[in-house]
Order: sequence, then C-alpha cells, then structure tokens
Amino acid sequence: MSFFPSWNPAQPEITDLIVQHDAGTLKRLPVRKQSVIEVFSRFGNEKALRAVRALRENDGWLDHREIDALLLTVHWEMQRLAEEFYHGHRVWGVLKPLIAAIRNTGHRETLQIVDVGCGIGYTTRWLAARVPVAEHNIELIGIDLNSTLISEANRLATAERLPCRFVQGDAFSREHPSHLFLSTGVVHHFRGDALPEFLRQHEQPEAMGFLHFDFQPWFLAPWGSLFFHNLRMRTAIARHDGVLSAARAHDAKTLVGAARTAARGFASGIYGAKIWGTPAPRVFHALLGVRRELEPDFRRQLGRHAGRLGELR
Repeated sequence: MSFFPSWNPAQPEITDLIVQHDAGTLKRLPVRKQSVIEVFSRFGNEKALRAVRALRENDGWLDHREIDALLLTVHWEMQRLAEEFYHGHRVWGVLKPLIAAIRNTGHRETLQIVDVGCGIGYTTRWLAARVPVAEHNIELIGIDLNSTLISEANRLATAERLPCRFVQGDAFSREHPSHLFLSTGVVHHFRGDALPEFLRQHEQPEAMGFLHFDFQPWFLAPWGSLFFHNLRMRTAIARHDGVLSAARAHDAKTLVGAARTAARGFASGIYGAKIWGTPAPRVFHALLGVRRELEPDFRRQLGRHAGRLGELR
C-alpha cells in the first residue's frame, strides 16, 4: 500500500466505476453516484472523492451524457501522451518482425490484428495511417466495450480515410477471430485471478501472438506519472487515474508468470524493459507471446533490437 491513499493499487480507477456494461448484452447500465463514492471512501482517497463528487447526477444516478463527454476528453488527452512517447513506432517495431516471421511459415491469408480495449483507437489509427496495410495483407480492428469511444474511433478513422474499423464488443468473442492481439494500458486493470483468465482467452486456434504494453512499475513510476499527468491532463479524473495506473501496473514476474501458466501454447516474456541496454527502465514494457515455432525466426527478424527481448519460454 502506498503512503498516498490515491496511489493504493488495491483500489479501482475512477473510470472503472463510472461506466458499467451488462456482461452479456454490452448494454450500458446506470451507475449510482453514491456507490462510487462509497468505494473510494473505504480507501480514504480524498482526491478521487473530490473528482467523483463534482460529477453531475440525476436523482442520484450519474449523468451518462456528462460521463461520455468526460471520457472522450480523457482519451483525447491520452492520445496526446501516446504521440509524445512515439507509441505507434514502438508497437510497429514489434509487429513488423512478428508478421514477417508468420509469413515465413507460409501463412498467406489476411492477418487480423485486434487492439483490445482500443478506446478511441489511437494505436490502430496510427498503424492504418503509416503502415502499408495491403502490402502486408493485414486487417486492423479496434474493439472496446464502450460504444461512445468506438463511435469516436470510427468517426476519426472515417475523417482520416483510414483502412481500419472499430467494433463494440468482446475482443475474445468467436465473432472476432484474431491472429494477433495487442493492447496499451489495459492489462493492469485485471487483478488477481482475472489476469490469468484474460491471458487464457488468447488460446484460440487462429491466434499466433500477443503484445500488451503497460506501465513498467518501479519506485519512481508514480512520481513520473504525476508530473506528466499534471502537466498535460486537464481533468481531475485523468490526473487521478493516470497516476493510479502506474501504481497498479504489474511487474514483469507477475505478467510472465500468468502468461506461462494460462497461455501455455505461447512462448512468453517481456520486451523493451530497459533503455538502450542500460539499467534504466523504460516507462512502458510489453508482455509478448508468440507461438513456439515462431520464436527463432522472430528473434532473427528483430535484428539489432533482439537484445530488447527477454527470455521466451
């Protein structure tokens, strides 16, 4: 537990609570404001309480229109941070050699790449704008439970005339078979038994790999996140959740242990933990998994970046 109540990793983020969906139908559910307040009261988190109390309510229920507008603002600000950290380049730097390794097995059909919990789709749209999709014969799909974020992602993709699409739904549903799964800032939301269960869902016949980027935990990570989020974010909820995300991030041992237990069909490990071969940690690291037969060629395809890849087993 952190000495700051708002950094306690045992609690959820505000955005985890203010939007709820029915697990089966994905229908938006009403959220009682007092229920959210009670959660953060138990943790003594006054920073979260101030942000939640400021939200508009109707007869005790959070105003979904205000929540939608707030979520869009938060995700636009998150996109700006992703741009500043050159996140798209980082993702493609791993996907490109992985695609090449898959092609070298003789696989010629279109590769479906699904961005899990895509939000407004920055990573997918970045890839669609800069990667020759037809040349690599790939299909880029972003999937999220939140219909508001998906609508915005599709609006932006249409305005930018990008070859990608966005769907509200469960990324692991058989309706959306995928060859490669990726995500950014998602895996820390899965706590306890939910983490291996999330990874177990990758064991699908078509799936050949996964790449999940998230904050890399170390003692200065929350401080760095506090600096950047206070500098770049305008909303109290974004500032709160951004720092809590860093505090809740799983370490490499936890991620790799869960993957090797729950997704045994993949060789898994951590990619990009250190900066340029130094002991200094990167802000983000990635949990990476590939089908075992792909590993030797994938390492070769990485070339000079192979040193960023830890042990895969």
